[in-house]
Amino acid sequence: MDNYEVKYHQQKRITCQLMHALARVADENGRYTREHSERVALYSMEIARRMGKSRQEQYEIYQMGLLHDIGKIGIPDSITAKAECLQEDEYDLMKKHPMIGAKILQDITEIPGLAVGARWHHEKFDGSGYPDGLVGRAIPEEARIIGLADAYDAMSSERNYSGVMNQKKVREEIERGKESQFDPEIADVMLQMIDDDKNYVMNSEVPTYIIEEYFTRMKN
Repeated sequence: MDNYEVKYHQQKRITCQLMHALARVADENGRYTREHSERVALYSMEIARRMGKSRQEQYEIYQMGLLHDIGKIGIPDSITAKAECLQEDEYDLMKKHPMIGAKILQDITEIPGLAVGARWHHEKFDGSGYPDGLVGRAIPEEARIIGLADAYDAMSSERNYSGVMNQKKVREEIERGKESQFDPEIADVMLQMIDDDKNYVMNSEVPTYIIEEYFTRMKN
């Protein structure tokens, strides 16, 4: 490996480390969201893999998922870490984090899709989401995937306002959300992931092969 290749791989590692550091900053703002962004990124990458996306596309959506909540660094800790349900004015402020995140990421031209996941991961398939009220496939596909992965993690891990849902209930909620909250085709992929997760460990330990695939990408 010549000096150019060494520097190239070194720069890739530094970029990866910086992205993980930023994701941890966003997650640390919330008492119950540590490792949330990493899980969402990995779920998103696995959904993309099962949808037949290329390795490059899978890795790109991993990056988008990793920084989807970066806008929360612009929301006061008193809101992101609040143990009770948010008041209406607090929720209105929390809803600004997608736009803050998109603004932070929009000038990273080397990875232009990063802002997509940040801005639109709270859009809903029926148009009732935010910040832009996009409907159906007007929502970028990557954001539809990340939004579903985000919802799965919210239901399957402990949060400020709720405990961990049992696996059957999580499945029912995703099934119920098809056509309204979620793209039905992407929801079916997540439902298959849940069905494959016989011991309900996906919420606590991402399948080993996903991590192995990720590190393979980082080496190439």
